[in-house]
Amino acid sequence: MAKIEVSSEEKANIKKYKMGKILLHTNMDERGSGLLGAISRASMEVKFTVDDLVNGKKIEVKDIMEIIELEEIIINVSKTFKQVLEAAASFGGETVIEL
Repeated sequence: MAKIEVSSEEKANIKKYKMGKILLHTNMDERGSGLLGAISRASMEVKFTVDDLVNGKKIEVKDIMEIIELEEIIINVSKTFKQVLEAAASFGGETVIEL
């Protein structure tokens, strides 16, 4: 099960800015083209949205290497999405940069 923890403020901003359906990752573009690519995409499609990770999503993998790879991907997209949430929280606000 893949799931990230978000604060109540972050959850409110996800809802406020309608970010739940944002696709954070898909492996569909990594599966090649043609018939073999189509078979590969059908057999091991992995994709998740903000809602999937906030609410939890069961992801089935075939081996430990895929677990390690997905864990790294989830950590990276979560860090990036946290930056997006922080930026969204300041919408309409003022940012002062002192030089």
